[in-house]
Amino acid sequence: MSAPLQRNGVTIDDTFAEAFPMKATRLVITAHNLTWAHHAAASLTGFATSVIACGCEAGIERELSADETPDGRPGLSVLIFSMSGKELAKQVERRVGQCVLTCPTTAVFAGIAEGEAIALGKNLRFFGDGWQISKVINGIRYWRVPVMDGEFVVQETTAVVKCVGGGNLLLLCTDTDSALAVAEAAVAAMKKLPNVIMPFPGGVVRSGSKVGSKYAALSASTNDAFCPSLFGLAAKSELTEATRCVMEIVIDGLTEADVGAAMRVGMEAGVAIGASGGLLRISAGNYGGKLGPFHFHLQKLLGVVHETGAAA
Repeated sequence: MSAPLQRNGVTIDDTFAEAFPMKATRLVITAHNLTWAHHAAASLTGFATSVIACGCEAGIERELSADETPDGRPGLSVLIFSMSGKELAKQVERRVGQCVLTCPTTAVFAGIAEGEAIALGKNLRFFGDGWQISKVINGIRYWRVPVMDGEFVVQETTAVVKCVGGGNLLLLCTDTDSALAVAEAAVAAMKKLPNVIMPFPGGVVRSGSKVGSKYAALSASTNDAFCPSLFGLAAKSELTEATRCVMEIVIDGLTEADVGAAMRVGMEAGVAIGASGGLLRISAGNYGGKLGPFHFHLQKLLGVVHETGAAA
């Protein structure tokens, strides 16, 4: 391990974020206008922060103009991640059925063309009670389901691809105001990139966890090493007396490169604010390489080269 790196007064730990394989799909939700597309997407991506209890991790990727969507209407792209294709298929069908089919003026299409096919409208069409009809355009089947504002148009299937979940940054700050400002800046920078989401509220999570617990029923519990209120009490605190607030950002992406790019721009946004803005240190969560095969070394992402001549 090399020495910590200093950038604009901020210490960048010589550590890595440990991520793991997931399965993902992209959905394109369109509507009469962006307001209703946002209503549908917000509902669909609700209660989707962590696969630990939510079944999936989901978020809005970006807004789409009318010339970017299959039906020429404004819309949004949404990414949904889960630990298996089977669980992802279940989450897609439930969430589209309850949150998009029900939302005025919406339609939904596959946002990824190549990959394992799972049902999108294939089963939801039965809501049409026999009145539903299908049409094949350029080899793709769509369903038109009669509803009270006209028709719900939905592509029959969407594609599932292998992806990466669990990239993360830990932002160690002097106070709550600084921590929120740094985290918001980092998330804003990440959101400018394609193929990634930050699934927690506002892209930020305060309840970082560690594996295991003193309670046998829990598989994860509070990351006491990074809890300021436990400084001086926890056996292995990672903090100093000056660190009074820590925020974490978790990143899911369609590829390893996507997650790495998001982490890099997030760190750069934090470093730009610097120690004068209350950011003391950037670290990451890992479990010694035992959780997943994707290791995102913070210093390497920032292009640091050590004495060996290799990137950190």
